[in-house]
Amino acid sequence: MDDVRIGWIGLGIMGKPMARNLMRAGYRLSVFNRSRAAVDELAAEGAEPAASPAEVARRSDRVFTMVTDSPDVEQVVLGPQGVLEGARPGTILVDMSTISPEVSRRVAREAAARGILALDAPVSGGDVGAREGTLSIMVGGDREAFDTVLPLLQVLGRTVTHVGPPGSGQEVKLVNQIVCGLNLLAMAEGLAYAEKAGLNLETVLKVITKGAAGSWMLSNLGPKVARRDFAPGFMVRLQQKDLRLALEAAAAAGQPLPGTALVQQLFRHLEATGRGDEGTQALAKVLERLGGREEAPGSLTG
Repeated sequence: MDDVRIGWIGLGIMGKPMARNLMRAGYRLSVFNRSRAAVDELAAEGAEPAASPAEVARRSDRVFTMVTDSPDVEQVVLGPQGVLEGARPGTILVDMSTISPEVSRRVAREAAARGILALDAPVSGGDVGAREGTLSIMVGGDREAFDTVLPLLQVLGRTVTHVGPPGSGQEVKLVNQIVCGLNLLAMAEGLAYAEKAGLNLETVLKVITKGAAGSWMLSNLGPKVARRDFAPGFMVRLQQKDLRLALEAAAAAGQPLPGTALVQQLFRHLEATGRGDEGTQALAKVLERLGGREEAPGSLTG
């Protein structure tokens, strides 16, 4: 392992365990997050806290960002005291957020004008993949920059693939989210019917996860539905953000996504009833309610 200095911006449900994995692999990290608690937690484990994204960049050879949406990336990279204000020519920026492909391309252009190479490297695999270092990472941008940071990405993910020029990583991630959304709906519909038919959900899952109906959603989120566990691995409101990005990109390309639009509307019910911070498996609640099942009064998690 070389003596590369790493900066990490964004210590949420995904970013914190990813940063921790790099620290456990022996890398030195400088970290920034808008809320201080996560910074203090990693500082206690050996990370160096920073007061701004620019300060992170000044201390780092490779800067990673993992924030919520396109405006957040624009703020921490392009805004006042952002990464580009502190980064030196030759720095490589790796944005692992899921954002608009067009924003990723603009970040890459503005970074290149300052001698900085920017990669868009969104991930799939949820909080479990973030903790265990088994994420799937799809990377757009300069191939040489990708090869340079590949050892770092291999600490974070099991499958790391260069998919094309700037913005391509985000485009592939949107494909992933379209398929994930429809798999979520398939899981929710199937289990709603199974419950209505009086079947034991754990038995159903044991059978169908091993056949042609098997999917990541069924294997990982189906058991959570069966035991009424709606804690977030990936929040409804973040899934909605990703589906919005997919629908916007598809509209610009002239490609209808009727199934994706339906899933977004069903998730909107969860948002409208105060469940935006629950896990995406809460989609099952919408199907149950359509079938006549009512939750306990005042319950947001039952």
